[in-house]
Amino acid sequence: MEIRTYLDEQRRKVEGRLAALMLEPIGAFAQHIEAMRYSLFAGGKRIRPVLCLAGAEAVDSGEQTRQRALPVACALECIHTYSLIHDDLPAMDDDDLRRGKPTNHTVFGEAAAILAGDGLLTFAFELLSGAASATLPDPTRIRIIRTIARAAGPLGMVGGQSLDMIYEGQQVGYEELRRIHRSKTGALITASVVCGAMVAGAGEDQEAALKTYGDHIGLAFQIVDDLLDVEATTAELGKSAGSDAKADKVTYPSLFGVETSRTMAREAVQEAIAALAAFDYQADPLRALARYIVDRRK
Repeated sequence: MEIRTYLDEQRRKVEGRLAALMLEPIGAFAQHIEAMRYSLFAGGKRIRPVLCLAGAEAVDSGEQTRQRALPVACALECIHTYSLIHDDLPAMDDDDLRRGKPTNHTVFGEAAAILAGDGLLTFAFELLSGAASATLPDPTRIRIIRTIARAAGPLGMVGGQSLDMIYEGQQVGYEELRRIHRSKTGALITASVVCGAMVAGAGEDQEAALKTYGDHIGLAFQIVDDLLDVEATTAELGKSAGSDAKADKVTYPSLFGVETSRTMAREAVQEAIAALAAFDYQADPLRALARYIVDRRK
């Protein structure tokens, strides 16, 4: 399949639903909501929400399932965007550019950026628990909320970001590196795929296979991110290139070298695709996404 066409179609669906669901910048909270919207609608590949939609499609490609998955996909994008806002803050990576635009704190100020991130994180759970997701059975909603909260929280993304800062400038081995990125990057990617499967009513074996797929593409995604930080330009990335080296972060290229890291990423993609063996053509978008992740240039 033509993955770029698929990505563009799914991205437009997500952005259309986000536009319908997101608060408008009016009234007493207008400035705060404007800061939230600035980063949420600043562009981006929307990989996590697309993975959610593709995970649902792999199990059930019916239109009802697609519609039920969209609010979950939007919630995942809100959480991802919040993490980017906070990651760019002066106390974190101190970046001035994100998705090709000035970072949130450079436009609205540091305090407003922190609150914009807080607002997006909290709004995501309103989407998951409120009217936007009301067509999902309550037990399914509870499982999805728990899965995303765990992936985004202290044992997932936030915990991984904490480790990433703690280990700056230190000698770190492979196990520590895997732990950082399995949490910081991989947890929300895996949750995106698995929650899509939950929306579609996946069985235990299907969920387990899609979790394995998510774990492997999460690894591949992080390795490629590390490689791009070394090899790509700021214009290609839409953010500052070479920031990992400047911050003295441990990365796959710093630990294994560029060529070995590239091989590791390709092996992870092969493992991800192998995990989909029991799925038919409806999982082709997931297969194509895995290949896209390892071949991307931004």
